[in-house]
Amino acid sequence: MSYPQIKITGDTSVAVVFGNEISTDINTKIRAFDEALAEEQIDGVYETVPTYCSLTIHYAPEKIRYEALQERLEALLAVSHKAQKLNTIVMEIPVVYGGEYGPDLETVAAHNGMSTEDVIRIHSGAEYLIYMLGFTPGFSYMGGMDESIATPRLKTPRVLIPAGSVGIAGKQTGIYPIDSPGGWQLIGRTPVKLYDARRDTPILLDAGLHVKFIPIDEAEYKRIETRIEQGRYHCHSYVKEEE
Repeated sequence: MSYPQIKITGDTSVAVVFGNEISTDINTKIRAFDEALAEEQIDGVYETVPTYCSLTIHYAPEKIRYEALQERLEALLAVSHKAQKLNTIVMEIPVVYGGEYGPDLETVAAHNGMSTEDVIRIHSGAEYLIYMLGFTPGFSYMGGMDESIATPRLKTPRVLIPAGSVGIAGKQTGIYPIDSPGGWQLIGRTPVKLYDARRDTPILLDAGLHVKFIPIDEAEYKRIETRIEQGRYHCHSYVKEEE
């Protein structure tokens, strides 16, 4: 099967599919095409949404019909695009691992034949690329997790998972931004509010950003929680060094 492919995803949306796996190469192609599409300024295209393997394009059919949009997209795909060289920002997210904050930490450790300390060290030792947001407002799907701590989802999902919970599902890791059901293995929790409707920018994280988890203890969790309520806490971020 050759890529990219244009697929109809609804009455007012299409997806340009660039592959069928999670990879930084595919992510770069998606970002480059998204930038090229924005420069094209096609009348009727009002939103684009990147995912692991594709770019979903929402359009107004009263301004541009599907056939016309398909022609414009095919013409754009025929030209080679390169993503702009941008500084890669890494945001540090503090996390309490284990205990009541991460009830599945021991399960993840046992599944992979290692100690809980090893899971924490491996999980907090990487800088994770956010490939996309979905499921709930601001839920971040991250790539780059070491496969040595990969663990299947729960057989029976939980009815309620606290906001800020950090989980593992297969080879992915992510953070629950609001209280919600879910089936990921919970290994920790952050006091940082990933979604807050009162903020000018309600969703803290975005696709293309990197995340690094910083282990903290419960006392530090409580201190940060208090500072957040007082409006005195901001996550530290830095520019990722190019490899």
